[in-house]
Amino acid sequence: MRFIDEAVITVVSGKGGRGCIAFRREKYIPFGGPNGGDGGKGGDVIFRVSPSLLTLYDLRLKRRYEAKNGQMGLGWQCNGKNADDLVVEVPQGTLIYELDEEAGTERLAADLTQIGEEWVAVHGGRGGKGNMHFKTSTNRAPRFAQPGEPGEEKRLRMELRLLAEVGIIGLPNAGKSTLISAVSAARPKIAPYPFTTLAPNLGVIQGEDGVQLVAADIPGLIEGAHEGQGLGHDFLKHVSRTRVLVHLLAAEETEGDDPFAGFSLVDEELVRYDPELAKRPQLRAVNKVDTLSPERLAELKAAARERGLDIRFISAKFGNGLEKLVEAMWALTAKMKQEQQG
Repeated sequence: MRFIDEAVITVVSGKGGRGCIAFRREKYIPFGGPNGGDGGKGGDVIFRVSPSLLTLYDLRLKRRYEAKNGQMGLGWQCNGKNADDLVVEVPQGTLIYELDEEAGTERLAADLTQIGEEWVAVHGGRGGKGNMHFKTSTNRAPRFAQPGEPGEEKRLRMELRLLAEVGIIGLPNAGKSTLISAVSAARPKIAPYPFTTLAPNLGVIQGEDGVQLVAADIPGLIEGAHEGQGLGHDFLKHVSRTRVLVHLLAAEETEGDDPFAGFSLVDEELVRYDPELAKRPQLRAVNKVDTLSPERLAELKAAARERGLDIRFISAKFGNGLEKLVEAMWALTAKMKQEQQG
């Protein structure tokens, strides 16, 4: 199944129940006296973050969500039952936009990032008052009651952005999927052709003290990604959530006068999509060094030193240099957490 990270749905809250027109049948009381109860409240539509969901797939299958209406009031001052709320579960990291299709605009209404977090999308209508509320000295037998208030209806666009502390980025075939499978329990699809990764893969790296670090293997991008070329927008929107970026460049991309030009290409796409992404701290690594001769590897290391570049040289396939890279990921992530909390 393809990773589903966007859906457009309609949500409708329940109508309020109608108030009741009823009278007691007692001697010496005109018409028995009014005793119609109030109508019940209509159900809300509530979104709740579930830890068991990873995609918006279910919302692509069902496009309309309607809460039930409140029950109408009854005689003997009995109020109608409030309708149950309709709870729609969504994955962690879901953004919800309210659409104005006439104006062709949208606004961000909710950003659901915490497990169990809830957001009320549409409120149910209030129940109408029964005729017992409208008795006066001049009208002792009112023959009217309020109708229930209508519910609300909204069109919503749901978008999922992964919540990972580390984003593994790079050109297609940089070895991102291989790296995440090597440092975590994730088992993504791996193959030597562009865009093997059509959707982000999440991996959890376990620390010695039981602390976990979540890393995401983000789909590769090409020049023009900020304009939506290739898998550009799919790639870039998920990067926006991460604290730290691990930027990979395949060894075969290091030929030419500027062996590290591939880093610059990806960085430029980040800047054009969102200048804030360019400020995200990066750990840079040349991957697949097992394919290089010792002489060529030495040349690349010397070129990095001459240019003052902090670049690691690794082989995700065979594990070369991974231990130090993971240590650097832990250290930089801890530093960023501390800075953001302080």
